[in-house]
Amino acid sequence: MKKELIPIVWAVATLSLSTVLRAQTNTPDIKVYFSPHGGCTEAVVRAVKGAQNQVLVEAYSFTSEPIAMALIEAEKRGVDVEVILDKSQEQARGTEADLISESGIPTYIDSAYRIAHDKVMIIDGSKVVTGSFNFTKSAEDFNAENLLVISNDQPLAEQYAVSWKQHLAQSHPFHPGKSHHKNGSHSRYYGPLDSAGDKPNDEVNGVGVSATRAAFS
Repeated sequence: MKKELIPIVWAVATLSLSTVLRAQTNTPDIKVYFSPHGGCTEAVVRAVKGAQNQVLVEAYSFTSEPIAMALIEAEKRGVDVEVILDKSQEQARGTEADLISESGIPTYIDSAYRIAHDKVMIIDGSKVVTGSFNFTKSAEDFNAENLLVISNDQPLAEQYAVSWKQHLAQSHPFHPGKSHHKNGSHSRYYGPLDSAGDKPNDEVNGVGVSATRAAFS
């Protein structure tokens, strides 16, 4: 009788162990970072470098060259990378929007809000990077920010992906050369567009573009 119970006990123990291991595998892994100089940029770059299939991005300000280069490298190795930015990035000084767009990454502008303030990456349908941390050098070096990297959480990633697609539906393509990139720009303007006829604020207020250029030269 005891010998007959041994296979049953072994099967139950194996099943229990398998259930525990599966539960551990499916448990979200959460890592938190803080800035300045708390490893936020490195954590974002590491997450992007680990992407195998897809990286969906929403960003308000985007001036971090390490993050931009990580996205470009991911795109080159066959990862589907798409980026939605706030409308300020169409003319912002130092933005990396030109660089990523000209590198072949589909880049869009969400102008449906006063500010598109999301800072999110959805990676491979199961990892979410988010927090107050802007993808900028200032956020890394000078600001008090926080960043969460939440791995192995498909339900959460799906919710963020639904929101990302809603923002994409109301966005328009970014046009390279319009922004004032730190490595050279084709932009004629330095300030944001005013609501009066899409003219820069200085021009609407009676100050010519040449005067604006002189102020920044």
